[in-house]
Amino acid sequence: MQNLRLVFAGTPAAAVPALERLAASDHELVGVVTRPAAPLGRKRVLTPSLVAQAAERLGLPVIEAARLGAEPTAAIEALRPDLGVIVAYGGLVREPLLSAPTHGWVNLHFSLLPAWRGAAPVQHALIAGDAETGASVFRLVPELDAGDVFAMRPREIDGSETSGELLEDLAVSGAELLSEVVDAIAAGTAVATAQSGEPSFAPKLTIDDARLDWRLPAAEVLARFRGVTPEPGAWTTLDEQRLKVLELATTADGADAADTADATAMPPGMIAMHDRRVLIGTATAPLELRRVQPSGRTAMAAADWWRGAAREQAVAR
Repeated sequence: MQNLRLVFAGTPAAAVPALERLAASDHELVGVVTRPAAPLGRKRVLTPSLVAQAAERLGLPVIEAARLGAEPTAAIEALRPDLGVIVAYGGLVREPLLSAPTHGWVNLHFSLLPAWRGAAPVQHALIAGDAETGASVFRLVPELDAGDVFAMRPREIDGSETSGELLEDLAVSGAELLSEVVDAIAAGTAVATAQSGEPSFAPKLTIDDARLDWRLPAAEVLARFRGVTPEPGAWTTLDEQRLKVLELATTADGADAADTADATAMPPGMIAMHDRRVLIGTATAPLELRRVQPSGRTAMAAADWWRGAAREQAVAR
């Protein structure tokens, strides 16, 4: 097997396992491309991306670029890469950079393509109530996530994970899959096949997408909560103030609460305490609010928040 000179492009936590996996391989990582440091937290401290921080720990040279224009393209070409690897970089690779590496670019994507092409595949899979997702490694082409696929690894969705938890797991299993494909390309045995089936698309979610609609059935409300948690972050409004919903669950572990006449009679959005739990009505069964963050306050257990509010009931919208 020929050892390849690799350029890696990625930015968030989901890209770090792939970077670390390739850094530990026999291939040579000649450069890491990531988006520039960004202000984070209440004090807006300028903070390098998680991939930049990982690259520094690994002693790898970093190229920071908000977009892959002429200057970063020249810097990458100067590294003479055999293969480009991209995982959640947050920008498009266009010509001439697309053809610069000898073997082109491969992309690790967190869906079973052609399902959920785009920036938020895990989030959309959960919102849609999919039973299965996975990771795909495909050849990068000018059309969005449309290149031929080298390998896919399916993964069952268990119905309890948030998008953050599911993405963390896929990042690890996907890194292993990516490493296998890179080895196969180096050995000259990799085979990519055209995507089959009708594509679906997963655009980046906005904060408006994260608003919970209590008029929907409980299963759909819960699916959206899982899909938008932790980012952009589920929310509702109470008394015209935003209330972040940090933890939401079915009442299945305490069916007695949901079976009481008072609980089942709860209209959509009504909040009340039953059996020391804070329930909220939907179009079907109530759900349990477990952890919330009121506007201007810290996160807290929903029961503590509700006791502090000293109300019998209220309606969220």
